[in-house]
Amino acid sequence: MVDYITSVYETVVEKNPAQKEFHQAVKEVLESLRPAIEKHPEFKQHKILERIVEPERQVIFRVPWVDDKGEIHVNRGMRIQFNSAIGPYKGGIRFHPTVYEGIIKFLGFEQIFKNALTGLPMGGGKGGADFDPKGKSETEIMRFCQAFMLELFRHVGPDTDVPAGDIGVGTREIGYMFGVYKKIRNEFTGVLTGKGLEWGGSLVRTEATGYGVTYFAAEMLKVKNMDFKDKIVMISGSGNVAQYAVQKVTQLGGKVITVSDSDGTVYDPDGIDAKKLEYILELKNVKRGRIKEYADHFGGNIQYLPGRRPWRIGTHVDVAMPCATQNELDLEDARTLVNNGVKVVCEGANMPTTLDATDYLIKNGVAFGPGKAANAGGVATSGLEMAQNSQRLSWTWEEVDAKLKNIMVNIHRTAYETAQKYGYPGNYVVGANIAGFLKVAKAMIAQGVV
Repeated sequence: MVDYITSVYETVVEKNPAQKEFHQAVKEVLESLRPAIEKHPEFKQHKILERIVEPERQVIFRVPWVDDKGEIHVNRGMRIQFNSAIGPYKGGIRFHPTVYEGIIKFLGFEQIFKNALTGLPMGGGKGGADFDPKGKSETEIMRFCQAFMLELFRHVGPDTDVPAGDIGVGTREIGYMFGVYKKIRNEFTGVLTGKGLEWGGSLVRTEATGYGVTYFAAEMLKVKNMDFKDKIVMISGSGNVAQYAVQKVTQLGGKVITVSDSDGTVYDPDGIDAKKLEYILELKNVKRGRIKEYADHFGGNIQYLPGRRPWRIGTHVDVAMPCATQNELDLEDARTLVNNGVKVVCEGANMPTTLDATDYLIKNGVAFGPGKAANAGGVATSGLEMAQNSQRLSWTWEEVDAKLKNIMVNIHRTAYETAQKYGYPGNYVVGANIAGFLKVAKAMIAQGVV
């Protein structure tokens, strides 16, 4: 069985050279699926692993656009539709200069299992372009979004593929793309999620990933007969996910002592309270400033650590929540966290922990919540937006937040119980991967070889 799984992985590497992020995601999933493959030989018979690691469709296209000076630029856009066994493809669109097939495949592959865990009928997909919105004018961003959708429109739809936002794509960009889709197709449908509240968006969508990862971490603490009250929490990042993780952790009684951005980390031993969070929200969402300004503004005991991530700060920590980017928490970080007493590590970003760091944390008794389970709140609320669009309804804040919390509690229960069932008690990585995989694999078998 080891040879079978290894052979599938080696084929992925051979067919997708130089796509290290995709390789890492596939390796992590396949290795954790071993007990499920051993228990269900029909999956090998039906070549489910070989089929699930291969996207159903990859669309790569040029995106020509004109800047404010009249100069023509050409970017590369793509949409990778990975698996539609349980519903239409669902996953974000990322605009960032690092975008290439390996990043989008990794994200789309993860999305298959994340979406399955929500319990909502959504398949896995992802898209993006190597376009950098930073430094671009409003009209340049609008032109690029319109040019991007002029090709993408023929590959998406409310019952085919429903993209959302991601890095570099917020409500503004979704609006520009939606406008072009509506114009070309002459229809107002829920083809995109993350829309503005005035035209089909959902309440709580902005907060959903940060709230969701906190709800998941709260369930992990509950297993240990703990809660967030008086817990010391490290959070990385200072964007959307980190902001609302800070807010929800604080509401639940925890003390968040770090936030960060690509330039460095702020360490606030007194904790980031509601007033300080308001400053971060304005700094990052309005002024587009750097997190160093937080330390300059509040002073006191606050330290700014240029070029550093939070994890190696030499202080006690109960919960660590990486909410920035992939592979931001490595083996040395994990060792420091264990030495500093960490009890729970819960991923708010996509694959922010390296594989060796994940193994080290689990082997040292740390409860580890993988992103495909812990940060599913964003796509879950996107699914709730899809439901509201289909019914032509708009739910209240309380209704959406309650549904989000219920979904996250159920994801935790599913991952926890599946890990126990397959002989890996407390291992959320194994539990989440197997639970998501089983749902998709059974659907694939039921639908035949297609």
